[in-house]
Amino acid sequence: MTLRIFFSPASPFVRKAMVAAHERGVEIEKLASAAWPVKRDPNIVKHNSTGKVPCLLLEDDTPVFDSRVISALIDSQGRTGQTLYPQDDRRFTVLTLEALADSILEAALLHRYENVLRPEDKRWDDWSRGQMEKVDSGLDDLEGRWFDALSAEFHAGAIAVACLLGYLDFRFADKDWRSTHPKLAEWFETVSKRPSMQENFPAG
Repeated sequence: MTLRIFFSPASPFVRKAMVAAHERGVEIEKLASAAWPVKRDPNIVKHNSTGKVPCLLLEDDTPVFDSRVISALIDSQGRTGQTLYPQDDRRFTVLTLEALADSILEAALLHRYENVLRPEDKRWDDWSRGQMEKVDSGLDDLEGRWFDALSAEFHAGAIAVACLLGYLDFRFADKDWRSTHPKLAEWFETVSKRPSMQENFPAG
């Protein structure tokens, strides 16, 4: 099966899909896109009415989205490595970890949109602060309650968290999350050396 994906090198959600594909030995053709939250790319909208990436296309142009669904489909096509979604008692823990990381990512993106895209005289400081509080409490949860499940193996939940932390470094370079989350910092340093992470480094 030939898979194609509307690609953005800066998107942490696209990175999730590409890391999953690398880990499972699945080839994906990258399609150029101009995804933007204000002016949408009509080429993406044709397949995904929200205009968001990642949007994956099957051989018959059937669209698959969002990143969680795409990652699960990639895993189902896997040729190498272990499944990213264990089918035993770990399954819903992995799914919840992936959902938590995605929720933290969404808050980080909303904070960035507010402070980069919105005209300065229309920005809402309380909104930005509220989004960053979600990021901080989410990181606290990953450092505490979820760390054992996160660090056990490089499953879909771990991929999502790794891409989240990579996005914070990429877009929030001044945010010192490491000093308050030493276990996460050490774990991230290790998983960042994986070829799947190195070959899908954010840019743009």
